[in-house]
Amino acid sequence: MSDVEVEPSAATELFGERIDLARRFTAALADQGEERGLIGPLELPRLWTRHILNSAIAAPLFHGSVADIGSGAGLPGIVLAIARPDVQFTLIEPMERRVAWLMEQKIDLGLENVEVLRARAEDVHRPEGFDVVTARAVSALRTLLPWTAPLVRDGGELILLKGINASNEIDAAQKQIKKYRLSDVRVEVLGEGVLPAAEVTRVVRALVRA
Repeated sequence: MSDVEVEPSAATELFGERIDLARRFTAALADQGEERGLIGPLELPRLWTRHILNSAIAAPLFHGSVADIGSGAGLPGIVLAIARPDVQFTLIEPMERRVAWLMEQKIDLGLENVEVLRARAEDVHRPEGFDVVTARAVSALRTLLPWTAPLVRDGGELILLKGINASNEIDAAQKQIKKYRLSDVRVEVLGEGVLPAAEVTRVVRALVRA
């Protein structure tokens, strides 16, 4: 097994008094993640910066009720729930083995602000909607919007963690942006000066009107 990345100093800054929970989750992911098909074998040497802190840096943006679509290994959902115990997270994941992992982490870490839901996003119906819907490394924006935008309450927000091509994805998704009545669609870069330059987080943010 590859060596796991040493915890960066920024971790304590981002998680504060909940850093021990972040360490426990990261250790569990390092120990079981490859074996359970949650992360690839090359991810351990960059587990903290590329995955844990890349998710945690966005934590201040979230509020109210949040749905994480395709939560998978718990990135960003479990990480955000650790960093923001004041926010309620619903982790939506269709694959049984990943749902089992998410449930284990919810219980092991005592995350009372987490609900795990085995479902495809398009099959979830919450009449009241969510204040925020997020996803990380799930699909291109034009594919992702039909899964995420319908779950947002009127006036709520999409906060989607994307890669370096986020702006190009917005350009390619203009049809879907219009269809789902998104406004103020923009890319924000988070973590400059905190995370390594290659690992800053790009989020696509947009307001949703019913």
